[in-house]
Amino acid sequence: QVQLVESGGGLVQAGGSLRLSCAASGRTFSNYVMGWFRQAPGKEREFVAGISWSGSRTDYADAVKGRFTISRDNAKNTVTLQMNRLKPEDTAVYYCAANTAVTTRAYLYDYWGQGTQVTVSS
Repeated sequence: QVQLVESGGGLVQAGGSLRLSCAASGRTFSNYVMGWFRQAPGKEREFVAGISWSGSRTDYADAVKGRFTISRDNAKNTVTLQMNRLKPEDTAVYYCAANTAVTTRAYLYDYWGQGTQVTVSS
């Protein structure tokens, strides 16, 4: 089992920044690919960003490329999502997830955090 706890959400004005963190515990963190997903009201959960076991590979949804940055610290068992130039359409609950393979498909992720709310006002 892997336990994931997100933090760092909140309310921010459009154009602002937020930094989300996800703390992992349980099994060896470096064995897992990590991803960030989001879900807005009435919409399906969507992939935001992913990072490989060592951090050498990162993937982003087109909607966030150039604005969001995912990183990980395997010594601290954390993964971070730096979100800049936020837009109202970024408003959603953001989830951290862990998986053993590189994928953007939410249903293939094995472990999930409880989510953290991000609200961007216009």
